[in-house]
Amino acid sequence: MVPAGRGWHPRSMTEDAACAVAHGEVPVDGGSRALVAVFASPVAEHLLRYGRDLGFRTLLVDPGPGRAADGALAEVPELGPDTDVVVTDHHRAELGAVLRDVLKRDVRWVGVMGNPRHAGPHVAALRELGVPESEIARVHRPIGLNIGSRTPPEIAIATLAGLLADRNGKPGGFAF
Repeated sequence: MVPAGRGWHPRSMTEDAACAVAHGEVPVDGGSRALVAVFASPVAEHLLRYGRDLGFRTLLVDPGPGRAADGALAEVPELGPDTDVVVTDHHRAELGAVLRDVLKRDVRWVGVMGNPRHAGPHVAALRELGVPESEIARVHRPIGLNIGSRTPPEIAIATLAGLLADRNGKPGGFAF
């Protein structure tokens, strides 16, 4: 008999480490990775919630008025090479300035939500601010795995799936 809550493989009747993970017996280890969502939005809400569940240290940055009361930082903090930054609204007036500030940091990955069939407004905004082309090229767009996501939870899942694949050294990728 297998103890309650312990996994086993039906063919071998032995405990299986993957089952222990599936049953929540092994804590999630996100390593030292941090996930920063820029701009409060439904996608940011899901990214941060799911990201915490996946072991990321999470943070919301939103320079909009009154956002600090929602727990968001008004300015981009010091970020390190263990940080993934996802901009969840490409229509905000602050887009260029926030991205410029993010690109000054040694972050691991930067992405901006958007439809791949349309030019990203971040490119023009960053050029107007004098950001070098090599830095603009660091910004990924679109974000997430190409799974046809349309809703905020789906976009968050597609984005996190790509970041997890990268974190785990797997080829999930962001190619479309």
